[in-house]
Amino acid sequence: MTPFMGELLGTALLIVFGAGVCANVNLKKSFAFGSGWIVIAWGWGLAVAMAVYATGQFSGAHLNPAVTFALAFAGDFAWTDVAPYIAAQMIGAVIGAAIVYLHFLPHWKATDDPATKLGVFATGPAIEHPFSNLLSEIIGTFILTVGILSIGANQFTEGLNPFIVGLLIVAIGLSLGGTTGYAINPARDLGPRIVHFLLPIAGKGDSNWKYAWIPVVGPLFGGSLGGLFYRAVFTGEIVIELWAVTAVTTVVLLVIFTFGKKNHTASNQVDIG
Repeated sequence: MTPFMGELLGTALLIVFGAGVCANVNLKKSFAFGSGWIVIAWGWGLAVAMAVYATGQFSGAHLNPAVTFALAFAGDFAWTDVAPYIAAQMIGAVIGAAIVYLHFLPHWKATDDPATKLGVFATGPAIEHPFSNLLSEIIGTFILTVGILSIGANQFTEGLNPFIVGLLIVAIGLSLGGTTGYAINPARDLGPRIVHFLLPIAGKGDSNWKYAWIPVVGPLFGGSLGGLFYRAVFTGEIVIELWAVTAVTTVVLLVIFTFGKKNHTASNQVDIG
């Protein structure tokens, strides 16, 4: 088992369990239909834990480009390996999403709402507000990556770490996930969204590509900031890159905020006539 295959298979398993719990809870005529957000949050947490247990020994089980960026910025992962890891994660996410589609094959037709079907594969905002949506993904992923690095610095009974990381995912989902569906992972959102776009899902509607950049850009910024923050605060290093990435993130957020405010003003003027 190579690290590339470890990341591919681990991410595929993550999506099978994670997108699987979304399908189980939201698609009609599933026995789990309507069981709610708490089931989804625990499903994703266990998905991460099981995927890390399965492949952590081979690749470290990043399973998330944001985590790969965080570890590289923290100095715990070689930058030369970043691109292959992200490629493996994307391929694995596509495979995992395709498996979920096949597993729930008759349920797509039984479910009327196109947004519900997209929600099995990809995230979306509870309230569409690009600035806030991007900020939510940055905050969630920042907490995820700082949490993972902090967990790794502790001494646990052998083999317990993946379960603790899974609990971290549950905590983020229960506390912060309701705004955007807590993608906190570009591969988790983009790979399945591509599958939704490509496969002949009955009555699926569009894939909401206008939103798709947020669960990619937000987690990458959040993960990068998390890795650099950990180096600067937890280990006491002087980290110039932290200020650079913070500045870029701030500029992007300000641009999105300003652009969104102008659009809102223009929309109000049109409504007033």
